[in-house]
Amino acid sequence: MKHPIVLVHGWGGSFSTTWKSSGFADLLEDAGRTVIGVDLLGHGQAPKPHSPEDYGDLTERILQAMPPEPVDLIGFSLGAITLLRLAIEHPERVKSLVVAGIGRNVIEADTQQSHRLIVDALEGHSTEENNLARLFVQYAEQPGNDKIALTAIMKRQRDPYTAEELAKITCPVLVVIGDKDFAGPGDGLVAMLPNARLVTLRNVDHFATTENFEFFDAAFDFLGVDLP
Repeated sequence: MKHPIVLVHGWGGSFSTTWKSSGFADLLEDAGRTVIGVDLLGHGQAPKPHSPEDYGDLTERILQAMPPEPVDLIGFSLGAITLLRLAIEHPERVKSLVVAGIGRNVIEADTQQSHRLIVDALEGHSTEENNLARLFVQYAEQPGNDKIALTAIMKRQRDPYTAEELAKITCPVLVVIGDKDFAGPGDGLVAMLPNARLVTLRNVDHFATTENFEFFDAAFDFLGVDLP
């Protein structure tokens, strides 16, 4: 049985700009898989509230889009972080899980204050030429994005995942992360997941992950997708 595949984008993206524009969604459909694209709250065609409190649970729109039976889930960055929460709280809804662009950043506290610098930059404050913060501002200002909504998402309360939480995700999990990704490495996250394996993309940074053909190959192989 070919399960539907749900695709969830990262912060500042959308189903269209992340999964359609790269050809990823089309390749899945060409292989006979049903694709369900989700725009997270604050992104794409979804509502865009401006209060951080409105973004406490980003799983709701994904759950609403999912059929009753278990599905395969693929998420990038913020989408991957959100899918971990969904798999923890609703394990019966998940057949398998691909999470890309996350690793150390979801299990460790932000001791470098990089998150604070990004929020400061989004709010127009000087960040002393921080390259990562500047990239986030560029993404927030892309056509169709609501910078205030995206800033609110960054300001929402979110704690690192604990070993106890991640131990609840017993489905097969593939973690894919570039070796140049600020969110990595991924081995610590994989070690906390009961049934996970890691693929590290060589010479790939965070923002290039979802257009990388090695990512395509790893995800398709993991999910048993046979390309025509």
